[in-house]
Amino acid sequence: MSAPVLGLSAMMVMFVLLFLRQPVWLGLALCGIAGNALLSNLNVAALVAGTTTFDTMSSYNLSIVPLFILMGEVATSSRLSAELFRAARVILSGLRGGLAVATIAASGAFGAICGSSVATAATMTRIALPEMRKAGYEDGFSSATVASGGTLGILIPPSIILVIYGAIAEASVPKLFAASMIPGLVLLALYALVALLVAVRAPGKVPRDPPASLGERLNSLREPWQFVVLFVVTIGGIYAGVFSPNEAASIGAFGAIVLGMLSRRLTILSLLQAVKMTVITSCVLFMIIIGATIFANFIVQTRLPDLLLGLAQGAGLAPWMVMLLILLIYLVMGCFLEGIGMVLITVPVFLPIVTGYGYDPLWFGVVVVIMVEVGLITPPVGMNLFIIQAQVRDIPIGKLYAGIVPFLAAPLVLVLLLFAWPGLVLWLPELLY
Repeated sequence: MSAPVLGLSAMMVMFVLLFLRQPVWLGLALCGIAGNALLSNLNVAALVAGTTTFDTMSSYNLSIVPLFILMGEVATSSRLSAELFRAARVILSGLRGGLAVATIAASGAFGAICGSSVATAATMTRIALPEMRKAGYEDGFSSATVASGGTLGILIPPSIILVIYGAIAEASVPKLFAASMIPGLVLLALYALVALLVAVRAPGKVPRDPPASLGERLNSLREPWQFVVLFVVTIGGIYAGVFSPNEAASIGAFGAIVLGMLSRRLTILSLLQAVKMTVITSCVLFMIIIGATIFANFIVQTRLPDLLLGLAQGAGLAPWMVMLLILLIYLVMGCFLEGIGMVLITVPVFLPIVTGYGYDPLWFGVVVVIMVEVGLITPPVGMNLFIIQAQVRDIPIGKLYAGIVPFLAAPLVLVLLLFAWPGLVLWLPELLY
C-alpha cells in the first residue's frame, strides 16, 4: 500500500470511529499511532507519540489556553455577563427585537473575554433566555438568538480555537487576533440585522420593548466597567505591543479574579469551582491537541496534502473552485463533528493546498473559524443548540432547528464578503504588525 493511500485509509477509519461516537482524541491518536507504525515501525510510532505528548504539554504558545479559559470561568462566576446584558438591553430598549439584539451584543462582548462559544451560549441561556420569554418572545426565535450570539465567542478575540489554529499552522497568534477582530464585528452586525428582519417580518414572534429614558441609557453604560477594563488590558495590550498573548492571558485571568473579589461577587468557593472547571476543560482540549498532532505528523509523512494539491492543479481547477470544495466539506462536517476536532483534523490536510493556491494563512484561519461557527448552529449536531436544549428542556429541538435557519445566512454572507474583500481580514494585521 502506498503512503498516500495509507493516509486516506487512516482518515476513513478515523471518521468511522467518530461516527461511532468514540472520543475525538482517541480516534485521532489511534489512527496516527497505527499509521506511523505501518508507515515506519512500532518504535517510530512510540517515539512520535511520546515526544508529541511532551512537546504539547510543555508548549509555551499553548499555555495561553488554560489562562483564557480561567478568565472566562471567573468572569462567568462574577456575573459579568449579566451586567453586559442589562446594559445592552437598556440601550436598545424601545426597538422591536431590541432584546434579541441586546442578547447578540452581550454574547459578542462576553465572548471577547471568554473565548469559548459553548461557554458563551450556556451563560447567555441562563441570563437572556428567561428575560426574552418573560417579554413574550417566541421560544424558537429566542433560543436561536442565544445560539447564534454564542458563536461569536470563537471569532472575536481572544479565541481559543484561533490559538489552536496558530499552533497547527505556525501562524502568529497576535496577527490572528487582529485578523479576526473586524470579521467578528461584521458578523455581530449581520446577526443583529437578521434578528431585526425577523422582527419586522414576524412581529407576532417579537414584541416591542418599552423604551428607557435617556438618563437610564446613560447610567447603563457605567455597569459593564469591569468588562471594559479586562478587554482594554488584554486585547488592547496585545494590539499595542505592550505584552504577548501569554502575558495578556495571565494578566486577564489575574485581573478577573481581583475584580471579582473587589466587587464581592467572587467567593473562594466559586473561585475554586472556576479553577476546577478550567482544569477539566483544559485537559480535554490538550488530549485532543495531542491526538491531532500525532495524526497530523502521520498525514504529513504520507505526503497526502502534496498529492491532493497536485491532483487539483493537474485538473486545472481554479483557486475559487478549490476553496468552494473545501468550504462544502466544512459545511457537511460541521453537521456531525464538533469544532475543535474539525479544525485539528482538516487544517493539516487543507492548509498546504490553500497556501499552494496563494491564499494567506491568516485569511484561511478566519474562514475556517467562521465555518466552525456555522457547524455550531447547524442541525442535526449543532453544539450550541444542544447546550440550550439541555438547560431549557421544555423547548422542543424541532423548534430550535426552525428558529436557527434565518441566522445561518449571516456567517455564509460573511464568507462571501471575505472572498470579495480579503482586506477585511488582512488590513488590521498589516496595520499593526
